[in-house]
Amino acid sequence: MATRVYAPQPVATASSDPARSDEELMHDLAFGQQDALGPLYSRYASLVFQICAQSLDRAAAEELVQEVFLTIWRGAADFDPAQGPFRPYLLRLTHWKILNELRRRRRRPATTGDDTESDPLAHVVDAQPGPEERAWQNEHETIVKSALAALPPKQRQAIALAFLEDMTHEQVARALDVPLGTAKTRIRSGLHLLRTQLAPIAASLLAVALGVVGFREVQTQLQLDRDARAIALVTTSELTPLRLTPLSSAVPPNAHANYRGRDGVDVAVLSTEFLPSGETYEAWVRHGSMWTSLGTFTVDANGQAQVVAENAALSTPPDEVQVRVHASGEIVLAWPNT
Repeated sequence: MATRVYAPQPVATASSDPARSDEELMHDLAFGQQDALGPLYSRYASLVFQICAQSLDRAAAEELVQEVFLTIWRGAADFDPAQGPFRPYLLRLTHWKILNELRRRRRRPATTGDDTESDPLAHVVDAQPGPEERAWQNEHETIVKSALAALPPKQRQAIALAFLEDMTHEQVARALDVPLGTAKTRIRSGLHLLRTQLAPIAASLLAVALGVVGFREVQTQLQLDRDARAIALVTTSELTPLRLTPLSSAVPPNAHANYRGRDGVDVAVLSTEFLPSGETYEAWVRHGSMWTSLGTFTVDANGQAQVVAENAALSTPPDEVQVRVHASGEIVLAWPNT
């Protein structure tokens, strides 16, 4: 993927300009302006819910809305307006999410026996992996993600649709609006690159991690719930992020971070811009005399990172937020900056 070049931040944020097009908002989101997700969510969340509710119950439809916008949030950099506008892209994504959910339900084990007085859950086959298998899956999921991230954008997009979204070659071609032969070529060349990068474990890894397990299958409901609450924090217009600014000459003057949290919600989101790469950082929040770590993180070549943390202490607004260099403990960004 080509290196992104950041333009200076505009005075008005994406969410404050209702005239910005969907494609402009996706561009801003890809370049780290998290508040660009808010207008997109406001414009289309209701439409996505209505489409989902035609095939699913209300609870599942609401969950799928969060999944759709989570995918948009995380994959904004892969959106290419040259391949079509945002609205058809969103509708295709929604359609494939619904199909995946319906396929998942068809694969769900059924109960056995006719004893209505017994607990029906006792007859359900436990399809969840054990601790050893989960550890194996998580390890290989990390390897696959790294390998996928290294693919050229066109091959990565085709592979993601074919394996992670469980689409046929014909469906991939329609989703990407390319000829069937082009879709097959991208999938084939992407698989070849993956096999090269993942050798000598490519055979078992691709068969299990991509073909059988899949990323969606190893996500737990708790992770989905956390991501949904994180999206709610990013998309709401009711919150004003806490802006962390430089407290050290070790970072450029335009480096900053935004902290989003809400009273009564135990999830917080911290996003950074323009931090020097090559360092491991750690984010901290203070409530009274108690400090809570949001976790360690590294930034990409453009100084961007997203940290989603879950902790009961985050349910109340912090008195102080800091980003420190993990090794030395030096404070590089802070709110309030005094």
